[in-house]
Amino acid sequence: MATAKGKGSAAATKRAARKVRILVGKPGLDGHDRGAKIIARALRDAGVEVIYTGLHQTPEMIVNTAAQEDVDGIGLSILSGAHNYLFPKVMELLREKKMGDVVLFGGGIIPDDDIPKLLKKGVDRVFTPGTRIQEIVEYVNARIQPRK
Repeated sequence: MATAKGKGSAAATKRAARKVRILVGKPGLDGHDRGAKIIARALRDAGVEVIYTGLHQTPEMIVNTAAQEDVDGIGLSILSGAHNYLFPKVMELLREKKMGDVVLFGGGIIPDDDIPKLLKKGVDRVFTPGTRIQEIVEYVNARIQPRK
């Protein structure tokens, strides 16, 4: 005989069953997206739901899409040298929208000296060239959980 479950437990079960949702974004004028697409595909193949925004996105566009898609994390690919502006701007907009619990991570051509500054501003993790794809997948699986 089955027992009735309350609405609260059904909602909790639904949240627990939901896949992690990651937005992969290419902010700024950088037109090279091969790496972002490779990461998006690797995450998708690992069972993550991925939303790819495409090229030339503004921080506002990225955060608005993140809100609409109810993502758990945002991964930015930045090769243009504008990382010291773009990462903090996305973080600022997330906080303004009360989405500070969305995990922001990314990678690209980012000098080692800039990484601690980005981490201090709220970026969770920065991957540099040569990082194994599996390391990024493992990071996402270990660090990012579906938001409530």
